[in-house]
Amino acid sequence: MVDDTELGLGLRLVHGGSIGFAATAALGTDSAAGVADEAVALARATASTLAVRVELADEPVAGTVQWSSAYDVDPTTVPLNAKIEQLDLWSERLLRARGVDHVTAYVLCVVEDKFFADLAGSRVTQRRVRVHPVVEVYAVDASRGTFESMRTLAPPVGRGWEYLTGTGWDWDRELDAIPDLLAEKVAAPSVEEGVYDLVIEPSNLWLTIHESVGHATELDRALGYEAAYAGTSFATFDKLGSLRYGSPLMHVTGDRTAEHGLATVGFDDEGVAAQQFDLVRQGVLVGYQLDRRMASENELGRSNGCAFADSPLHIPIQRMANVSLQPADAEGPSTDELVSGVERGVLVVGDKSWSIDMQRHNFQFTGQRFFRVERGRVAGQVKDLAYQSRTTEFWGSLEALGGRSTYVLGGAFNCGKGQPGQVAAVSHGCPSALFRNVRVLNARSEAGISGAA
Repeated sequence: MVDDTELGLGLRLVHGGSIGFAATAALGTDSAAGVADEAVALARATASTLAVRVELADEPVAGTVQWSSAYDVDPTTVPLNAKIEQLDLWSERLLRARGVDHVTAYVLCVVEDKFFADLAGSRVTQRRVRVHPVVEVYAVDASRGTFESMRTLAPPVGRGWEYLTGTGWDWDRELDAIPDLLAEKVAAPSVEEGVYDLVIEPSNLWLTIHESVGHATELDRALGYEAAYAGTSFATFDKLGSLRYGSPLMHVTGDRTAEHGLATVGFDDEGVAAQQFDLVRQGVLVGYQLDRRMASENELGRSNGCAFADSPLHIPIQRMANVSLQPADAEGPSTDELVSGVERGVLVVGDKSWSIDMQRHNFQFTGQRFFRVERGRVAGQVKDLAYQSRTTEFWGSLEALGGRSTYVLGGAFNCGKGQPGQVAAVSHGCPSALFRNVRVLNARSEAGISGAA
């Protein structure tokens, strides 16, 4: 168990065309005055090193605002014993099932309170609440001397403790299904590598969106600002408006307003009101995620509100919005209907490991559950599968989107960026989707482990 509280004050300013930032954990008038002096001194010290003077894009004054994310029960008010009892109940329930040898259960809970003020007159108080429950089960395959695991698909969400008691997710249904799915996985054959059509559910596709679209459309990355740490992007600024990112079905938005989204805010950490904006429209790159400096420096008009600091002791940097692939404009097709259009393929469910290059172009992803598809029908599980592609080829192979009924908001608590490193929570919504002719690897064979098909 980790129980942590962080308090502090950070001040960012632009002085002489240079940014200065200072922070302190000591709250009080004298401490604040000292921070201001330090921030000015730092701005003066770095001004001579800048090739371009810093200017911030204009933004309307927010006035005095209070905002909160949507939640019912503040998780910090739930007694520790009640949290332990909930996780213990889930664990015992699964351990009673045949074939389950071990269970790990945990929950992450965050309540984030921020007050933002600027010299223009904005005074914004906001609260973000988020939770991420995880249950993972393990089965030992004594005949092979190996084990298999399977994790719940419930995504992290911008909700409160009510999420664990059934609001927003059917825990009973999922926990009842896992033991049989795990037993099937243990007995499943190892996948035969080759080229397959893939129907990918949101529980897996969200991560592919995060890595191949979300990071690639951060403008600071596309301009090379992250080259020393988290990489660059193939979607460079000169390609804006012309890069064929994927098929004409591909419509990806950045959204700081999505209900229960992990990156949803009322205002970002530069006082910019939350908004939705296009990144890829009809398969073409049409936008980037911006903060006020990036917007001004590149003559893109108003910021779209993507500045965030994960701590009062860290400077706000450009961070990811909720980046989401839009569904078909109807309730259907369903996932089953997408599967029905596949002669030979795989249904991919749940996220696991991934690998992507510095430019967000070459990648491979694994998953939690893989089901063979033969003549339009699911025909049992396979395992040890990874799918491999290049970003533009993969999204170019998108042939069909599921409807609104298949749309799920996935995401993660732990997106890392920056030096010093910062961690941000971000959601990615998407429907189930059909991709044609994707390269599938046998991950066990690729790792040089014996026993692969």
